[in-house]
Amino acid sequence: MKTDSPLLTSARVVALEFAAPHADAVDKAARFPIEAVNALKQEKLLSAYVPVELGGAGASLSELVEICDILARQCAATAMIFAMHQIQVITIVKHAVNHPWYRNYLQELVQHQYLIASVTSEVGVGGEMRRSQCAVEIEGSRFKLVKDATTISYGAQADDLLVTARRAPDAANSDQSLILVRKADYTLAQKGNWDTMGMRGTCSPPFLMTSSGDVAQIMEAHFGDMSAQTVVPVSHLLWGGCWTGCAAAAVNKARAFVRGQARANPGTVPPTALRLAELVSMLQSLRTSVKACLTEYEELAAAEDAADGVLSSIGYSLKMNNLKVDATQALPQIVIKALSICGILAYKNDNKFSMSRHLRDALSSMLMVGNDRILATNANLLLVLKDD
Repeated sequence: MKTDSPLLTSARVVALEFAAPHADAVDKAARFPIEAVNALKQEKLLSAYVPVELGGAGASLSELVEICDILARQCAATAMIFAMHQIQVITIVKHAVNHPWYRNYLQELVQHQYLIASVTSEVGVGGEMRRSQCAVEIEGSRFKLVKDATTISYGAQADDLLVTARRAPDAANSDQSLILVRKADYTLAQKGNWDTMGMRGTCSPPFLMTSSGDVAQIMEAHFGDMSAQTVVPVSHLLWGGCWTGCAAAAVNKARAFVRGQARANPGTVPPTALRLAELVSMLQSLRTSVKACLTEYEELAAAEDAADGVLSSIGYSLKMNNLKVDATQALPQIVIKALSICGILAYKNDNKFSMSRHLRDALSSMLMVGNDRILATNANLLLVLKDD
């Protein structure tokens, strides 16, 4: 019999005891899921990916994806915050773990369970992660950086920020660095509100960020390489865990509804059972797609040529982009089908079969790095991709 790892056991406790009881309130008030995030810190899940030698749990990416799934079944916003934080941690571990400053930071993260937010969007480029308007200005051993961000998810609640910027004022907008800025060294001036249809608990308004720090906080690796090898594929995979969890929550409600119909009429098969079978098949297809890409990524990332091998190829970029597009098109369809099975009870907000939060959260998946932008990127890549 398969048993959960300690990390997954802890994640289930957080999901059921801290995320689930507050999920509706978090959604209604568009407030940060403080109870669940504090529980994640208490269970030391924010440092799960940090290597054992630095005090972390040394978790695999597969475990993190499953944790996202577990959390998203109860509160998709909590799962997304966990996922976005882990993207930052994985990037640091993959590309800066041997740098003394970052090595020390990872040890501090284990001790204090810092929550890291990402700052890649910017006025003038929107959510285009591979372009920056702002630039790092270096004076001696210190840097200054000002970024006008169109959105910073849980920016006001984060402990530290991982920020993209041009390497220098005279650098091209695609010649970027990644910089970790500490809570004591930056200020955020909020420039708008976060009153959205879904994922309301991620609390992602626009901010003007002003920061400074030691030049050691500027990662040595080029952000373009980090993006291709780590940031983009890891983002799509961790988000994939959030989406499968959100889908599973809707499917489980539909399953409970159909079982209730069956109990009410013993010896008969409810007409909704056929649609439930179709719905479960849709969920299985989504899970299979995410799992296949996850297995492949972990194998490629562990290869000796990971830095300049398949992960950096055009073909692999297309595959990961397609995973994101296909998964985010499938998710709302799954939730809508679950809604149709449960009928009017799913349409109402005041009962256990309500699909409102699941559907609104599901629709956000197509907009987090918009599918149209990804398809436009794919179109350009296909022009230069050689036939297999």
